[in-house]
Amino acid sequence: MATTQGGTSARTPRTKPPRRARGPAPPAATPAATHDLDLLRRMLLIRRFEERCVELYSAAAIRGFVHLCIGEEAVAVGVHQALGEADAVVSTYREHGHALARGVPPEAVMAEMYGKATGCSHGRGGSMHLFDADRRFYGGNAIVGGGLPLAAGLALADRMRGESGVTCCFFGDGAFAEGEFHETANLAALWGLPVLFVCENNLYAMGTALTREHAQTDLAMRAASYGMAAWAVDGMDVHAVEKAARGAVESIRAGSGPHFLEMRTYRFRAHSMYDPDRYRPKGEVEEWKRHDPVTGLAEGMRKAGFLDTDAQEALDHEVTVAIDRAVREAEQAPEEPAEDLLLHVTGQREEVPS
Repeated sequence: MATTQGGTSARTPRTKPPRRARGPAPPAATPAATHDLDLLRRMLLIRRFEERCVELYSAAAIRGFVHLCIGEEAVAVGVHQALGEADAVVSTYREHGHALARGVPPEAVMAEMYGKATGCSHGRGGSMHLFDADRRFYGGNAIVGGGLPLAAGLALADRMRGESGVTCCFFGDGAFAEGEFHETANLAALWGLPVLFVCENNLYAMGTALTREHAQTDLAMRAASYGMAAWAVDGMDVHAVEKAARGAVESIRAGSGPHFLEMRTYRFRAHSMYDPDRYRPKGEVEEWKRHDPVTGLAEGMRKAGFLDTDAQEALDHEVTVAIDRAVREAEQAPEEPAEDLLLHVTGQREEVPS
């Protein structure tokens, strides 16, 4: 599957019908094949959503800061395989993929990108502040490391209410250097909180390389110093991510306290759409693209007989149609009315009986 972005207009439909099936019958729908196909569909949805955001931003259809997770799809999808509806998720400003993997509809995410009232945050948050309380997705956070204390609070609240939920907190290697991580890790380990710390180590905190930021770059080893289970995972392999996440969540549910997963991954795009990306060599980016999690899974499925050309084209068509629909609905969605500007900002006065 291609990882480059097309040059079509943001408003031009790019769908085409899949080729007619020919030759041998489609791959058998074994449990393993069905699961892999679901993983591929979820990762492909994130990839195509992010690629469309590039087009929309370039066409000035969406504005503000936009941080893309192209290349990191396996982390979002793999981790969410281990989470249930009762679990909570706290994210970062690079959270489109996390929201989609959590089950927030593409229409609601895209409308939020447009700042429309039908967005998951009613158009008030935009790219960096996606939020869906019904799905226990407690949003992106524009502050580096800002979600970490919130995750500890959510986990503590669940435990005090006698609930069995796990709180999963995503953050980057840059946030690992912030005081919020160390304070939160210490309290979570001290109190045995049910938190899964997922560090998306993509080797760069904005434009600062990991080796220029951390004297010791083995983040999992450093996290283990707080007395929690911690290990590194190949974040470009969705199967490895899922296996690690399932093991960690199962252990947390059993009462073993917080766990830390260092997902060693890479973003193929710059830090944000504003970023000229001059701080890393182009050869490094191309080398990491050889480990593309989406194409890697598809190739593995082909070798296993789980996927053929027709099925792959049909899947790509299905995802593209879904994103076309999300863009179309976002463009037609209403703006929030001016009379609602103070809604959810100030408390509503209650009438006191005389």
